[in-house]
Amino acid sequence: MENMPDSGIVEKARAFVEQECLKPTSHYGSEIFIYHFTPVHSYAKKLAEELGADIEVVEIAAWMHDIGSIMLGRKEHHITGAKITEEKLREWGYPADKIERVKQCIINHRGSQSLSRATKEEQIVADADALSAFDNISGLFEAAIFHEGFNQMQARAEVKRKLMNSWEKLSVNARKNVEHKYLAAMILLGDD
Repeated sequence: MENMPDSGIVEKARAFVEQECLKPTSHYGSEIFIYHFTPVHSYAKKLAEELGADIEVVEIAAWMHDIGSIMLGRKEHHITGAKITEEKLREWGYPADKIERVKQCIINHRGSQSLSRATKEEQIVADADALSAFDNISGLFEAAIFHEGFNQMQARAEVKRKLMNSWEKLSVNARKNVEHKYLAAMILLGDD
């Protein structure tokens, strides 16, 4: 049955991402696994189940969506992450047609890019990524200040920009879940 995930391949993706986050070379430290990847996976799996999407594709893409940032840095991480994911999935013997579907989810997950999301799996991963941002605003500040090198004023603007981008990429249904958080954040972050 297509909708039932292969727990082995999903676990390999999860373990690979966790291992990369724990390395000293991780661009965002180890906490990103707990505070970003894990919530993205939880949101994505729940949405995939609710919407009848391919759960396996969604779970793998949710685990791997930011691997490019962890290993190579934020710039073009949707592209580098898709390449890294393709290499790992081929190594693990994953079917080529499903690799392409996972890659498209990763390529199209970013809120800062005007990307078309052609499948519900792509939209689910984008939604899950955006939803997690509203649950971890302190982590967005940490990334902006400590990992991107912004000062406090720049970090506030960066976090506001990130939340606005996340809001814009959310589907109408997903927006209902975090509208109150978005409005509160915009009030707290104030005018630029």
